Amino acid sequence: MKLMILNGPNLNLLGIREPDHYGKETYADLLHKIKTYCDEKGIDTDFYQSNHEGDLVDAIHRAYFEQFDGIVINPGAYTHTSIALLDAVKSTSLPTVEVHISKVEEREDFRQVSYIRAACIATITGLGTDGYLRGVDALIAHAKEAS
Repeated sequence: MKLMILNGPNLNLLGIREPDHYGKETYADLLHKIKTYCDEKGIDTDFYQSNHEGDLVDAIHRAYFEQFDGIVINPGAYTHTSIALLDAVKSTSLPTVEVHISKVEEREDFRQVSYIRAACIATITGLGTDGYLRGVDALIAHAKEAS
């Protein structure tokens, strides 16, 4: 199994940006946690983070053309604004899990809308960075069900 782990704007600032919402783990800590978890399960991972919407769309397309088995994505603020990310995931039909470190449903009103959710097989919020691991688990379970 090969998974792409995508992170949107400002996630490179984990541990610095609003630690009351996002915790004190750094982006490097996050990548290490996911890689270790996936390595133990024999899953290949590719990580990508960008503050630019089009770069994230390109990464989703690359996941399709390079035959990834699924995507775990934290679109950051693009969750609430990007029809382009929604369309990219829908276009590729890759199983995708939306992940948010904070419990977005308990935050500001504008964070209550997720465009990308309509194309995802699951959404995980409020588990801190462990939500990414649950996203990996959701993709494993989805692959087992599909086979």
